[in-house]
Amino acid sequence: MLKTHNCGTLRSTDVGQDVVLAGWVNRWRDHGGLAFVDLRDRSGIVQVVANPDVATEAHETLQHARGEYVLQVKGRVRARPEGLTNPDLPTGEIEIVAHEATVLNPAKTPPFYIYDDQPVDEALRLKYRYLDLRRQRMQRNMMIRHRAVKYIRDFLDARDFVEIETPMLFKTTPEGARDYLVPSRVHPGEFYALPQSPQQLKQLLMVAGFERYFQIARCFRDEDQRGDRQPEFTQLDLEMSFVEREDVMVLAEELLIGVIEACSERRLLTKPFPRFTHEEAMQRFGSDRPDIRFGMELTDVSDLVADSEFGIFSRTVAGGGQVRGICAPGCGDYSRRQIDELTELAQAEGAKGMAWLAPKEGGDVRSSFAKYLLDEEIDSIVARLKAKPGDLLLFVADQAPVVNAALNGLRLELGERLGLRDPDVLACCWVIDFPLFEWDEEAQRWDPSHHLFTAPMPEDLPLLETDPGAARGQQYDFVCNGVETGGGSIRIHQRAVQERVFELIGLDAAVARERFGHMLEAFEYGTPPHGGIAPGIDRLVMFLAGEPNIREVIAFPKTQQAADLMAGAPSPVEPEQLKELHIKIVG
Repeated sequence: MLKTHNCGTLRSTDVGQDVVLAGWVNRWRDHGGLAFVDLRDRSGIVQVVANPDVATEAHETLQHARGEYVLQVKGRVRARPEGLTNPDLPTGEIEIVAHEATVLNPAKTPPFYIYDDQPVDEALRLKYRYLDLRRQRMQRNMMIRHRAVKYIRDFLDARDFVEIETPMLFKTTPEGARDYLVPSRVHPGEFYALPQSPQQLKQLLMVAGFERYFQIARCFRDEDQRGDRQPEFTQLDLEMSFVEREDVMVLAEELLIGVIEACSERRLLTKPFPRFTHEEAMQRFGSDRPDIRFGMELTDVSDLVADSEFGIFSRTVAGGGQVRGICAPGCGDYSRRQIDELTELAQAEGAKGMAWLAPKEGGDVRSSFAKYLLDEEIDSIVARLKAKPGDLLLFVADQAPVVNAALNGLRLELGERLGLRDPDVLACCWVIDFPLFEWDEEAQRWDPSHHLFTAPMPEDLPLLETDPGAARGQQYDFVCNGVETGGGSIRIHQRAVQERVFELIGLDAAVARERFGHMLEAFEYGTPPHGGIAPGIDRLVMFLAGEPNIREVIAFPKTQQAADLMAGAPSPVEPEQLKELHIKIVG
């Protein structure tokens, strides 16, 4: 080894020890003839000092070293002189007196500072990701990720789970997001698909009798990117046999609470996690991914305005729509420009407009519609939303999906403006009892709301024949701070039920056999009842680290345009490679 100790682990108890250190020059300086270097490795930073009267060559080396030079230093640990300690540094009570110093590798001036976490253009960070990863924040994030994954592995191993790898090259079964396709050289014109998830394979492992499986699985989806999406991502893939929904949720919650408390400084809002049915979440928050760090819940006033003189409200209710609103505390003095901004936000979510009302002291109001309502109607609305003078009430009138989307957007925006979405708090919950299907009006068919293999609630199984839209799935989503961080379900394990679902979603029987014949056949060989869940590792670590997007917790992520700026991928390939793969690029 080129070193005997790590830079960040030395303390006052090591005073007098001779040590050999190796690392990067974090910062350098020259004071009164003494040369100082802050030497950094993964463990932290320690100060090194060289005196020209004691070690001439070491002093010369440190004096000419610059940022990011790789040095080896041999020296002795001593206590820093009185008054010169650094309480902000774990090694701040000691320093290393260098006897020898060797430049293992010089470095060019980096394109940005490594020693601090000042903002840097993200494109530059991604181009020089190997330098960005040297920065303290990124090293911390990678260590949080490491500890979280290790915790997960240890937790599941202690509970009799078996880690099994599944193939990266699998069969393309178009549904959901687009597949990344891999051409086969030995099978001209045919393709593998990179897995969007190991869904079918983990179910087949249950057929195989492993009973408890998990994998830290790499997954791939060719979809538009957002802050919490990447073309390749990692999930904890977990499946269990002979279980019901409650069994999976209880185990997953124990795991999630454990990893949050062990690997994060963030505070859990509540445990156990609250549960909301899909219908309740939509009614209260307008979203099946509710941010429950704050209230400001949606309130229905349809019955109060159904007979009012305000035609927008009364006509909407008469047409089967609804009028709902939220109460923004302390926002009653919003200017017209601020209210117009909120109206534009509601319209961006599909609403035709937004009505507002601000109660004032003495029973007076400011409002866009109050002149059309009776005083008692206004009083009833204010009372139902539990508003006080100085609050701002915002209303949307439309069909339920539009009302939900618009008020959810307004709720989140106001929660952000009012500082109610505390980044140091993790508010986790479960959403259950999702509809099994969603109706696609354009295609005139049912689409699965989760995926093709989610089982209906046992009591709703007859509805597959009589009223599919009323059937609920045995699905459960884990939501953290308004982001779906994991989802799972009890799976279909009987061929007849699976074939009925294929039929309902308009999948021709011959096509179903071609795409999923291996699954259907497996279900005839004694498949146990089973279910699982797949929390996203990237999203989970994003919350543990308090980062705004998953790119900050992935070592080598892609950009929003799914590009690798460091390596220049994707990139053209040689014509000979295309010829071998029987591919011609057209257009």
